[in-house]
Amino acid sequence: MTADPHPPETGLRDRLVRTGVELVDAEGVQALSLREIARRAGVSHGAPRRYFPTHLDLLSAIAHEGFRELGTRVASVTADEPRARIAALAGVYLDFAHRRGGMYELMFRHDLLESGRLGLRDTSLPLFAHLAELVARARPDAPDPAVVAGALWANLHGLAQLRRWGSLRLATGTDDMAPLLAASLDAHLGPAAGAVGGGR
Repeated sequence: MTADPHPPETGLRDRLVRTGVELVDAEGVQALSLREIARRAGVSHGAPRRYFPTHLDLLSAIAHEGFRELGTRVASVTADEPRARIAALAGVYLDFAHRRGGMYELMFRHDLLESGRLGLRDTSLPLFAHLAELVARARPDAPDPAVVAGALWANLHGLAQLRRWGSLRLATGTDDMAPLLAASLDAHLGPAAGAVGGGR
């Protein structure tokens, strides 16, 4: 007799997480109560406690799926030249934030990252380290590539949030991210080689 590859325990845990992912995508972080996830998964409101002792544990499991997807998207970037790779990664980041707004908000909640639940920091910090390494290659003159990478990330995060809130369109008259992304890269990495006044 062949063993069930998806035993009930694992299957129910995965279903709760999948339900949470669907819920945060559809309705945002504020909808992610244990009771609502249980209701939509078709189980008793106490069932999630069997796999997730606290609300934070379940939120962390849902956020982990977001980091997993973002990591997969980052890994798909194929550009070799450091600046081009940073530009591509930034585009991936902004697109993820736009298309998966609720998940994006959940992923960067300080209480989840600070708690260390499910090793979220072990997933998020390597992504930042990768960015810092690319910055070091793109700007060998930078005294501290991690600081430049942090400033660039904060810039991208701000663009993503302002776009989500509608403030970006209000201030600039457009949601076109291409010129804003180009300006951000120029501000933190210097003008691209070959740009007017920026060739070396």
